Amino acid sequence: MSRLPGALFVAEPPAHYLVRPPLVLDCSTLSGLVFEEDWQEDALRQIEGHSLKAPYLLEIEIASVALKKCRRGGAEIAEAGLARYNSMDIELFEVRGLDVYALALCYQLSAYDAAYLWLAAELKAPLATFDEKLATAAQAHLSSLP
Repeated sequence: MSRLPGALFVAEPPAHYLVRPPLVLDCSTLSGLVFEEDWQEDALRQIEGHSLKAPYLLEIEIASVALKKCRRGGAEIAEAGLARYNSMDIELFEVRGLDVYALALCYQLSAYDAAYLWLAAELKAPLATFDEKLATAAQAHLSSLP
């Protein structure tokens, strides 16, 4: 005669050890987060629970945003934003120029925006952006992936 077990117990590691789904974020999303823009709360909701990914060009783009803020008299905002960026866990990737070029032509995007789209397609991950043109292209391109 076998005895049925009592209650089922499940032990789990802390949440930060669990696999988080990838999310490619562009500079518009990151800017909202690190420079505390009006859309910061929306950006936080988008990235919550995800493993953040971006092409290496994000480093240059976020520095460019910081420079603009600094030159407009917001040196403290720029430096605080860059410090917040440096504390974030974002995995950066190289992109393939020819593929980015092809996507930019296909969807009438800048090469910068096409780099984010290329990475999202390569990782088969969603893309978070506040750029409507990039979002439209991402919806079309990502939904067509096999």
